[in-house]
Amino acid sequence: MSEPRVIQTRLRQLTETVFGAAVSLGLVVGGFGCAPDTGFWAVASSGGRVKMTSFAPLVREVLPAVVNVSAIQRPSKAAEGDEAMEGVDPVISRDPGSGLPPSVLDKLLHQFFHDRDRDQGSRVHGLALGSGFVIDPTGYIVTDDHVVEDAESVIVTFHNGTQLPARIVGRDELTDLALLKVKAPHPLAYVRWGDSDTARVGDWVLAIGNPFGLDDTVSSGIISARGRDIHSGPYDDFLQIDASINRGNSGGPTFDLDGRVIGINSAIYSPNGGSVGIGFAIPANLARPVVEQLKDRGRVERGWLGVQIQEVTPEIARGFGLAKPAGALITAVSPGGPAAHAGFLQGDVILSVNGHDVARTRDLPLVIAEMPIGQRAVVVVWRRDREVTLWPVTGEMPRSLEASATEPEDNEAGHRELADLGSGLQLAPLTARQRRRWQVPDTVDGVVVSVIGDHSPLAATDLLPGDVIESINWQPVVSPRDALIKLRAAGSSRGGTVVLLIDRQGTSHYIALPAAGDTIGARSG
Repeated sequence: MSEPRVIQTRLRQLTETVFGAAVSLGLVVGGFGCAPDTGFWAVASSGGRVKMTSFAPLVREVLPAVVNVSAIQRPSKAAEGDEAMEGVDPVISRDPGSGLPPSVLDKLLHQFFHDRDRDQGSRVHGLALGSGFVIDPTGYIVTDDHVVEDAESVIVTFHNGTQLPARIVGRDELTDLALLKVKAPHPLAYVRWGDSDTARVGDWVLAIGNPFGLDDTVSSGIISARGRDIHSGPYDDFLQIDASINRGNSGGPTFDLDGRVIGINSAIYSPNGGSVGIGFAIPANLARPVVEQLKDRGRVERGWLGVQIQEVTPEIARGFGLAKPAGALITAVSPGGPAAHAGFLQGDVILSVNGHDVARTRDLPLVIAEMPIGQRAVVVVWRRDREVTLWPVTGEMPRSLEASATEPEDNEAGHRELADLGSGLQLAPLTARQRRRWQVPDTVDGVVVSVIGDHSPLAATDLLPGDVIESINWQPVVSPRDALIKLRAAGSSRGGTVVLLIDRQGTSHYIALPAAGDTIGARSG
């Protein structure tokens, strides 16, 4: 029996089982299993619950608050966008928890899709078209930052055709949010925030916007996933939805069945620029405090710890003696920053903040950013072989910094036994000339990787020529010979993990390697 026929047979058996159960429970009427109650429930503006067999009543309530946003870009920005259009770079996600193959994402995942879009051939040079929604009857409108990026002027078009000029109150590039203000002659129809934390995978959602300039377009779907990291910034925590969103939906709202905004459409996953049923919306609970700060002060203040971090892989967890791969590994501590004052060290693994576990590396920037400036935090770190509690005072993120965390490195080396880690490896002293060539800071000491042979056990790792090996298993290296001796000694040990601290053009991170007899990817227990 062929594979498709097996699948069809199993589906038929499952259908018969479910149908039989439905009949026995009295849920099926008629010859074709028509359910007597095909509706679902929503909350009306009056507060009562209304059974719906159509989204039309909900759409009628919220549609007047959804707007079209037209931004006239400065000539320099418009020209730049046209040049970039020919070779749009995708956002690359290598988050192993995302469930999306990195090789596919490298080709298909496009963020900030609107400011480079074209309205089916009718787009005017220098005009960006997006969506937005009124969040306050006095005229405050939320949209995506990339819709109004470098805009010379902004026009908002309402559901009834009214057009009003808008002022940009504030922008936040890190979350891709912007707040506009129009002067309206009367209170405007508006919508309210929902609670995105309670939104469940499988819940119905509506997306409303202006795809390809087609005003007031409504699409429905469900929440497909939560907590997506598409590596567009340090605060990625997207809702994935399958409601159809396209170019021009950017900045538009995603509604729940209560008519509350639980997301702001920001990115799509697409091979051709059109919808394939995978879109990403900024969660309302992430957007709401950002919008409130933009309204109050025109900019966003974020908590800052002053560390660079990387992912804790299973190999690094083993090398550091952690029970499981969780937390955020500190690769660098900013001099004079809150973490430095509190005693954080390079190599510490942050396990929790104020009692909340840091399960994934990207959890840390989200938690710290939401903390009030000047508040003392309780942070538990793993230092070599024990837990240490530190009490940093949250600082304000410097305006010059666009991220508080480095992207996780892919340290996977494959299933390969390592005996002589120094084999095929050529190292050089860190001279002044080498520092200039490889942009190595004066504060970094170690040896430079000159050559990694094709047959070297390190050829399949993240190590690259020009990297500076600072330490091996926390022991500083002082010369090429010293480094090779340490590598060979570590590689000949049975079991365990070898941990290298390297510097790459001023950025430090850790690489974990299996010792002899082990293979990367092995699991204990």
